[in-house]
This record gives sequence, structure tokens and C-alpha cells, in this order.
Amino acid sequence: MEVRKFTCNMLSENCYAVSEGGHCVLFDPGFWREEEREELYSYLSGLGVEPEAILLTHGHFDHVFSAKLLQERFGGIPVYMGPADEAILPDDVQYAASLGIRDFDPGFKWTPVTDGQVLSFGEPGDEPAFSFKAIATPGHTPGGICWYCEAEQMLFSGDTLFADTIGRTDFPYGSYDDEIRSIMEKVILLPGSTDVFPGHGHPTTIARERSYNPFLEPFNEPEEVFDEDLPGIEIHR
Repeated sequence: MEVRKFTCNMLSENCYAVSEGGHCVLFDPGFWREEEREELYSYLSGLGVEPEAILLTHGHFDHVFSAKLLQERFGGIPVYMGPADEAILPDDVQYAASLGIRDFDPGFKWTPVTDGQVLSFGEPGDEPAFSFKAIATPGHTPGGICWYCEAEQMLFSGDTLFADTIGRTDFPYGSYDDEIRSIMEKVILLPGSTDVFPGHGHPTTIARERSYNPFLEPFNEPEEVFDEDLPGIEIHR
């Protein structure tokens, strides 16, 4: 499985393209500028694939900015989102405008996902190329989702968990208590070897965050072993 990270927009948001066996999905397409999107198009063209779906970790505009444009470009591909984040999309327009971004359109068509739902991608009737389980992680937003690929032990954590920190909860609809519960009761209990691909910054692992994340001090286990050589741009499996 190949994971390619694209760092987008002035907020340095991470969009990920995950591909395997001629199949591809996108996570959090926050591309604001045409040149950013052209980098994605060039990459996909080189692979000879088109994305089959867009999986959103949450609805903030820096993560969904190009969802509608890409949905239209690639034949109406589905966009999956936690339903509780519908409430924050109207606020996204105002927040984007406050940063001088006037052309954000949150009118993409989206499909709700539920906690524990598994999405599989590949040819019908064949072994799926990959599958992702939706883990509901309210806190940063009410409908936040972390996407977990058990077979590859990979987690796309959005703005729930970062290297050495957690997502902000001071935005409208955020809840610190919910965020800590989401992380401590669900995310941090995944296998320590799980690679974590956050919505901003560099990859990490569950083991590393168990040991060193200061927001998780009650859980810290210094004896954990983790991989210190995670690359920041492109990961091939």
C-alpha cells in the first residue's frame, strides 16, 4: 500500500492519497489553490488511477475545501463524513472568509458514516484492495472520524491526535472532555505499532503517543518501543 501526503493551504493541512492494486481513496482534500490540485492530478495520472472515494475526518473547511470540486471532476465519487459535522459546514464559509478565502463552496454531496462502519474498496466480488473502519472520535468536532486500516495498522486521525499533542477544542462545537474520552477510550487502545497520519504535521505511532504525548500523561508508558524513522512525505508499503 502506498501513502502519499500533500500539504495544502496556508494552514498546512495534510491530504493523503492511499493506493493499492489500481485503487485509490483520498483523505481530507484541503487544496485551496489550483497549483496544489495540479500536483494531486499529476500524481494520480502517474499512478494511472482515479480516486474512488473521499473520506473526511471532519468538516472544517481546511480539510474539505476541494471536496466538491474533486467530487465533480471524478464522476460524482462519494464523500463520507460523520453526520454530526453537517452543523459546522455553514460556519466554515464565514471562517474561510475571515481569512480572505471567498470561494469556498461546502455544497458537496456527502454520505453519513456511523461508528464502526467499514468501507471496502476494490473490484466487486474480489478481495478488497483495502478497507477502512470509521472510529467516531467527537471532540475537535462533534462528528469527527478517525479512519483505521487494521490490515496495515494505519490510522488517519485528522485533527483528533497529532504527534505530541491533540486537536484544538476551542472552536465552536468543540469539546475537550469528548476529545480526551475519544482518544483514551478508542484511539490510544489500538496496537502500538499503528502508524498515525494526522491532519497537520508529521506522522507518529500509537506507541509513541502513549509514551510521550503530554496530554495523555495518565496513560504514558515510557517502556513503549516506537519507530523513530517515520518519513514525513511519502510512505511505501
